[in-house]
Amino acid sequence: MKWPADRIAQSSPKSFGMYEKAVSYMEKGIDLIHLGFGKPSFDTPKHIKKACIEALEGGLVHYGDFRGNAGFRQAIVKKLRRDNAMDYSDREVLVTNGLTHGSYGVLMAAIDEGDEVILLDPYYPQYINKIELAGGVVVRAPLDKENNFSINPDLIEAKITDRTKMICLVNPANPTGRVYTRAELQSLADLAIKHNLFVLSDEVYEQICFDGNQHISIATLPGMRERTFTLFAFTKAYAMDGWRVGYLAADEAFIPAIMNIFMNDVVHVNVFVQEGARMALEGSQDCIAEALSEDKRRRDLVVNCLNAMPGVSCTSPNATIYAFPDISATGKSSQQIADELLEQHHVVVETGEFYGDVGAGRIRVCFGAEEYERIAEAMQRMQVYFESLNRNS
Repeated sequence: MKWPADRIAQSSPKSFGMYEKAVSYMEKGIDLIHLGFGKPSFDTPKHIKKACIEALEGGLVHYGDFRGNAGFRQAIVKKLRRDNAMDYSDREVLVTNGLTHGSYGVLMAAIDEGDEVILLDPYYPQYINKIELAGGVVVRAPLDKENNFSINPDLIEAKITDRTKMICLVNPANPTGRVYTRAELQSLADLAIKHNLFVLSDEVYEQICFDGNQHISIATLPGMRERTFTLFAFTKAYAMDGWRVGYLAADEAFIPAIMNIFMNDVVHVNVFVQEGARMALEGSQDCIAEALSEDKRRRDLVVNCLNAMPGVSCTSPNATIYAFPDISATGKSSQQIADELLEQHHVVVETGEFYGDVGAGRIRVCFGAEEYERIAEAMQRMQVYFESLNRNS
């Protein structure tokens, strides 16, 4: 018998980057400092957990609305209007098993065999397999590396063909730590309208913006609501990565096809989990401000320390939980750097190439996954490493 199906065998190999290498060290009991994996170190706030527990103990354990609990979707509608200037009805919102599930459903519903989907390079690599499983072809369009990885419409338009159907946008951006300006988003919107393209907008880091920078949803720009699928999750801002809950907003015309995908994979998200997520939206938002303050403290530590290391330069990210330092002056590839930091100093960082060709010569350092003291220790270990490279050069 043939195994597996061609759509699996012919898709790109799935990689978890440096995490795969780190597993063998963890299995040996070696204490690693994880600056590679993009997860929050905070616990889920108590009021969110309490709402979930009360729902479970109160008997909310049976099938629910396939689109998501009605009260939760209504809370999402209010949040979108309050925080994102997005006007959607509860018929235009679907609850998802995290943002990853939402993007998979959109791609499966939208993409035909041979359709081209543009990823902005550096990109979030999870999109590659989803696009390919839907039958699409991944096309990489470079961000403007010389201008802090900004959106340059000319570089993107050069990759558009008569087979292009969608652009994937991650804003704020992983791995670069950028939050795009209104002018940048407008230039992307102009391309989408000109070439009649869909936009999938991943906005999981919407609440993690520093120094007064503002996140803008591209769907709010003129002519974009009717062509944009906007995806959110509770993963980062509310430290709910293990809960696997998110949501998408799209024009009502698109919802039935996406629901056809969801009904054939998960039916609906756990009903009691949705009540915890509903409390995240309707309850106190102090937890976000507290986490953001601590993330900024960690960011400043990491950026200052990285810039003091020989051969390293790092622009301060204006959003997300990632720094994306340039290590090209060391003369070593980012893979060599990441491997040696793991082997010699037990610090896990991710290679820039993991996120695409434009990421070459960089590493991604997550400052959200460990406590401040652990990050400070990692910075000391990295200082020793880069100083040793400088002495031996």
